[in-house]
Amino acid sequence: MDDSWKNDPRLKTMDKEKLELLTRFAEQAGRSKKEELPQTLMAIHLEAQKQGIHFNDKETALLINILSAHMTPKEKKKVDLLKMISQKLMAGK
Repeated sequence: MDDSWKNDPRLKTMDKEKLELLTRFAEQAGRSKKEELPQTLMAIHLEAQKQGIHFNDKETALLINILSAHMTPKEKKKVDLLKMISQKLMAGK
């Protein structure tokens, strides 16, 4: 994954800690095989929870939009599935 996502103007209002976490995620995702991406995403999610970092729905939608911009339709479908699973898990809390 290239760093072009960092230049998205919509990120300017996001908290610095969140951006640092996203940068670490992007670096980890760049080193991971595509099939390992869901596990990497879950690891980052758990790290964020431990640090008390929470992304609101608007931030999450923005991040998914930015990070999936260069994905193939098949990869985007997997992201949509993960998003649906995540929403169901959050609704159960």
